[in-house]
Amino acid sequence: MDALSGAEPRRARGRLGAASPGARAAGAPWARFSAWLECVCVVTFDLELGQALERTKGPIARTSPGTRRAGPALGVPGGSPASTLRAAGSLKLVYPSDFRLTDKEKSSICYLSFPDSHSGCLGDTQFSFRIRQCGGQRSPWHAEDRRYNSGAPVSLQREPAHYFGYVYFRQVKDSSVKRGYFQKSLVLVSRLPFVRLFQALLSLIAPEYFDKLAPCLEAVCNEIDQWPAPVPGQTLNLPVMGVVLQNLLPAPVVLTSVHELDLFRCFQPVLTHVQTLWELMLLGEPLVVLAPSPAMSSEMVLALISCLQPLKFCCDYRPYFTIHDSEFKEFTTRTQAPPNVVLGVTNPFFIKTLQHWPHILRVGEPKMSGDLPKQVKLKKPSRLKTLDTKPGLYTAYSAHLHRDKALLKRLLKGLQKKRPWDTQTALLRRHLLELTQSFIIPLEHYMASLMPLQKSITPWKTPPQIRPFRQDDFLRSLEHAGPQLTCILKGDWLGLYRRFFKSPHFDGWYRQRYKEMAHKLEALHLEAICEANIEAWMKDKSEVEVVDLVLKLREKLVQAQGHQLPVKEATLRRAQLYIETVIGSLPKDLQAVLCPP
Repeated sequence: MDALSGAEPRRARGRLGAASPGARAAGAPWARFSAWLECVCVVTFDLELGQALERTKGPIARTSPGTRRAGPALGVPGGSPASTLRAAGSLKLVYPSDFRLTDKEKSSICYLSFPDSHSGCLGDTQFSFRIRQCGGQRSPWHAEDRRYNSGAPVSLQREPAHYFGYVYFRQVKDSSVKRGYFQKSLVLVSRLPFVRLFQALLSLIAPEYFDKLAPCLEAVCNEIDQWPAPVPGQTLNLPVMGVVLQNLLPAPVVLTSVHELDLFRCFQPVLTHVQTLWELMLLGEPLVVLAPSPAMSSEMVLALISCLQPLKFCCDYRPYFTIHDSEFKEFTTRTQAPPNVVLGVTNPFFIKTLQHWPHILRVGEPKMSGDLPKQVKLKKPSRLKTLDTKPGLYTAYSAHLHRDKALLKRLLKGLQKKRPWDTQTALLRRHLLELTQSFIIPLEHYMASLMPLQKSITPWKTPPQIRPFRQDDFLRSLEHAGPQLTCILKGDWLGLYRRFFKSPHFDGWYRQRYKEMAHKLEALHLEAICEANIEAWMKDKSEVEVVDLVLKLREKLVQAQGHQLPVKEATLRRAQLYIETVIGSLPKDLQAVLCPP
């Protein structure tokens, strides 16, 4: 079995014998598995080594002895932020076995797969994390990657530069173990944000694995390698361990969504501040979520970033973050402004380390106060205490929009009438969706007005440019076409838009819309060319002009065939015919250059 080394490509020579820097052809081994997961690994706790990827023999990736962690009952210290893993050998329980993780990635996975010593996580716990891929963004490994992303909502697209880790952690008393506790995590590593699907998958395979170990895990991976690739908008049957996972129709395990969390349950302690939190997310503000456990921190962070759907969340976020993370120094430095990140943490040490961050949300264990879960209070940052910080939203931010009291009344009435929680979640999700849409629709309308008219696009001239986005013009347009047309909430909408213009989300939204409009312009230009009389155009043109047309048509054709231009198949066929017609009109020597044998 290949040794894992950070200096080598992520995927070593596969069974076909061809070296690959990070790509699997559609028919290659593990190609179907890789459509869903990057790898599956097991992290165990060794008394001498600390957290480590599980092994059979030989040296392993391991922590230094001083960095071990365990459950609170044993009181083992959390270790130094500078501690790292040392990779040095063959790692058995990583599937597929040829998947390459760098030393830094292995270190992050090992540390983030265990609750820290401040979390009293006995029994079984599920949570998730997100880490940066070393080496930054890579080209899509799969031929269908771009097609999947082009058809998927922005919130469900494959991550180009980060990995998600979905964790099933078990800690139970075990007298046969020297420490007295069995501690192990099964981790699914993926670039897909399918938190509900992968949690459901883990709940099936992890208990079985903890009983039967490696043979069970290998069989599961082989079953996943038979799954069809994910297709946006389709219902798939995904068999595993004799159970069918299905995301719409009746089945043993039914998932109505692959990614949506129980939003009402996640937001129980912050319902009175949900609009303030929505504004903080919209503006890309730095926020720390301090929770009692990785499960609560990761769910709260994922719930917060989902507030903006269908708007893409363009900032960084870490559902579970520890002092051992490779970005610890980057996120905690006081020499520059806090980064636009949402951090989920469980260690109270972060209260002191991140006191300079503008917004800290401290949540405790859920407690009922009458019919409504006890709500955290809005508090000034100066009231933060290092050790005994009470639950609350510590911020000096004042919301631009008035609170929707009607929504709170409906949710409270639902609790009193014991309305199903999925109905409560649907109410809350619809409110946030309508709020985001009311904010975005005026931007979409204004952006659409910057598009050149179709009648100005002629076949033999460069397409006209998209007009620039002028913030003052947009703000003036709000008087007659603002969010008040679709939203009853009052408040300082203008002030909210002005702050939004400075956020990463405006930049991300504008770049995406501009790109889509530019592609639409190119597509309209290609259609205009294909509808023109090309023979008449060529009559008085020089060979240089004709060759230039061939090259431009080919470039547009490549873009269109790569699903970057929204054009019909008939247009593509006509463009190909035009290219052949134009080349056929040229001298033989030029034909040979443009169409080499």
